[in-house]
Amino acid sequence: MINLLEGLVNQVGSIVLAAVLLSRFGFFKRLITRDKIPLKFLIILGIFFGLFGILKTYSGIPVQGALANARVVGVFVGGLIGGPVVGILAGVIAGVHRWGIDIGGFTAFACMVSTISEGVMAGFLSKRFYKSEKRWLFALYTGAIAEAMQMAIILILVKPFDAALDLVSIIGVPMIVANAIGISMLIAIVDIIFNERDRIAANQSRVVLQIASRTINYFRKGLTEETTREAALIIKEMTGASAVSFTSMDRILSHVGTGSDHHIPGIPLVTKITKKVLKDGKLRIADTKEDISCSDKNCMLNSAVIVPLRENEKVIGSLKIYKTGENTITPVDVELAEGLASLFSTQIELSRIEEQAKLLNISELKALQAQINPHFLFNSINTIVSLIRTSPDKARDLLVKLGTYFRSNLYHTDEIFLTDEILNIKNYLEIEKARFGDKLNVIIDVPDNVNCMIPPFTLQPLVENALKHGLLPRIEGGDIEISGRRVGNDVVLSVRDSGVGISKEKLQTLLDDTVCSKSIGIKNVNKRLICKYGNSHGLRLESKPGAGTVVSLTIPGGN
Repeated sequence: MINLLEGLVNQVGSIVLAAVLLSRFGFFKRLITRDKIPLKFLIILGIFFGLFGILKTYSGIPVQGALANARVVGVFVGGLIGGPVVGILAGVIAGVHRWGIDIGGFTAFACMVSTISEGVMAGFLSKRFYKSEKRWLFALYTGAIAEAMQMAIILILVKPFDAALDLVSIIGVPMIVANAIGISMLIAIVDIIFNERDRIAANQSRVVLQIASRTINYFRKGLTEETTREAALIIKEMTGASAVSFTSMDRILSHVGTGSDHHIPGIPLVTKITKKVLKDGKLRIADTKEDISCSDKNCMLNSAVIVPLRENEKVIGSLKIYKTGENTITPVDVELAEGLASLFSTQIELSRIEEQAKLLNISELKALQAQINPHFLFNSINTIVSLIRTSPDKARDLLVKLGTYFRSNLYHTDEIFLTDEILNIKNYLEIEKARFGDKLNVIIDVPDNVNCMIPPFTLQPLVENALKHGLLPRIEGGDIEISGRRVGNDVVLSVRDSGVGISKEKLQTLLDDTVCSKSIGIKNVNKRLICKYGNSHGLRLESKPGAGTVVSLTIPGGN
């Protein structure tokens, strides 16, 4: 029995070694770290672990006309990772093969049944597996139970019973112990891969946010040689890149790091790969010196990732991150470059707000863009940073919403769809909910048939006022409800909060332009509605101290 156990442990050891090697390949990581795996990837996983089981069948140890092997390790791990589809498919592939091969022996049919059964069992344990705090321990004892079930199936199905009992007395304990350990070890390796993914994502998000925080004041001044040089220095310092470069559409704006002696700001662009990125707006990777095609033969830069910079969806330049080694641009480098380019593009667009001051009254501009300010940005960054380690997926989601929110606040037209205004409000509130948690409850009740055209920034300042002045003074927080309904041809919209309310005296002066107050946003909305639709279409306010506030408005002939 000791020799048999030693042989099985050696089999498991070879599986673990193979898993460690496979874990270094990108395709394997992508397969097992997908949060939601499409059916085609589940099938690939099922086939992969089924073939794993077949491999271990052939390396089995003959025992009294049967085989002692680690076939179940691949099948069971596949089921735990991929769920029922993977577990059943892997079990069928490995089990049917075990039944059909020439070396099947008198336990072939029972082994097929047990292999499929263990795959099914693992698949349906998958949800509990992901919820368990110590996955390796869960895999250890469920794997042992699965192998004990296999021994029971052999005793039930194999004839004669005496031969089956004799076989199980020899292989039972070794197979239960060795395969349970093998399953547990494989799961431990999978957990390491998951943790590595989360660690890289968290670190990447942290770096992007820190760079964004340090460069925000530079790109608010536009894409110039001065601003890009300061940004390039920060990126190089924080990423460890060999060199960082910014370009406009026709020349180098800045270059810091290796190659700065001949990549000189102000000279025209000569590299073909950069010109292609600027032409079609698609990211490109240079893996060799030839791909970069630098005119200086002594240039030490051998690989790069080049991403476009945009303003209003139009390419206006590029960001280039270089390394001195060939083929050294990793997927992490690519994602980092894309994230930085997106943030920089947003910051460049923010710089155009200055130009809009020529077209809008300054007080109106401040009101329309009240939410786009350093306080909101820095509060959002701090919130996202706090989530990076505990919930990197949530942090990435909020980062996307933050970028979308900023972009939507940059474009001003005479009218926008109500659905676009609601979407922007949702992004704003998602970020605020991450800060205030259960204190903030949001209800949006706007049916599809209420979608109409409204002036931009109509509801958003009302929602912000409800949050800041209505709910935040209350320790327990409260509700914000945004509703819309049709009344004849008109659309009636309202923002209701369950906050502290407004006194009767203050309510009477809140919309009065002759009274000085901090309510620039709500006054601006009221003024624009009256200018567009007439005196009868201004804001209507209802409030009582301690009972909350309702702000309503009517869009005439909404369609």
